Amino acid sequence: MAPLLRPRYTLAKEKFSSYFVPLKSQPYSDASAASRGGGSHHSLRSIAWNPLGSLVATGAADKTLRVWNPEKPAVRYSTELKGHSAPIEKVAFNPVKDAELCSLSNDGAVKFWDVRTKACVNEVKGLGPANSLAWAPDGMSLIAGNKNGELFQISPTQPSVVSTHQQPVETSQMAFCWSGQKIFLPTREGNVRILSYPELEPVLHHNFEVDPTESTEFFLKGHTAPCVTAELSPTGRYLATGGADSVMALFDTKDWICQRTVSSMVGPVKNISFTFDGCYVVGGCEEGAGLDVTHTETGELVHTFKTAGPCEVVAWAPTRYCLAYSDLGILRIVGIDADRI
Repeated sequence: MAPLLRPRYTLAKEKFSSYFVPLKSQPYSDASAASRGGGSHHSLRSIAWNPLGSLVATGAADKTLRVWNPEKPAVRYSTELKGHSAPIEKVAFNPVKDAELCSLSNDGAVKFWDVRTKACVNEVKGLGPANSLAWAPDGMSLIAGNKNGELFQISPTQPSVVSTHQQPVETSQMAFCWSGQKIFLPTREGNVRILSYPELEPVLHHNFEVDPTESTEFFLKGHTAPCVTAELSPTGRYLATGGADSVMALFDTKDWICQRTVSSMVGPVKNISFTFDGCYVVGGCEEGAGLDVTHTETGELVHTFKTAGPCEVVAWAPTRYCLAYSDLGILRIVGIDADRI
């Protein structure tokens, strides 16, 4: 029988907090990982939902790669995928295949998994100190980046890198536009580059004369410190960027003007996630406690999730108001009950 599909409703900002106040977060704990020293808030480095929101994958500093059933928090209902020999930096499901997972380790290896069989179906090595990963929207290719400023185009079916592109400055976690024709690339200089895909050439240029020694490339500028991450809203209306200056900036994708900034966070903004409707956004930071949810159209703080410690990694579910995040080294999810709205 096909799964029951329920209509998705957008919560008004006046009702957002009252919806979440009575809900408690559910811990998803791997006791064996905790006994190996997984209590540090740095242990969980990446969280990803599959396209239907029926699975959540986590990657950790202790090399643990695990896929959870959100409805069953006990570890015995999860699936551990074994094979990485170094800390896992990023995990990401194929956006068009519910059971294909990609994981990136900082030893320079990318692995592709069929989570139904636990099989590693492809592996690409030689990426150096890799730390960023993004699927193209059609699920046919990926871009991975390392700390040396190299970008690698990867195919989930080929065992070697398709192409390598050296960037002039070190880059961070990138995001695709929904057409798959552009990539938003944060840099250590605090800017965001807009590059064509797969050519990885600048898309926008200044329409006025500049000094011959300067580049004509147009950059998005919203940070006074390195830009760490970028995320495009599901509606494509806003591009959110997070910086080491503790600021999250929201750019209108029509005219590329920074419409508003969120400065209530503490520490570098390491991760950003929008709700499925693009109405709300949250950022994960490596310092402080609590998760502030912001209304994207007004910049208003609508709710704060209380946490025990810093939450570097956050991920809204792709189909409902359900937030997964890291807290003191473990996965927590709030809003699992899909029948509430």
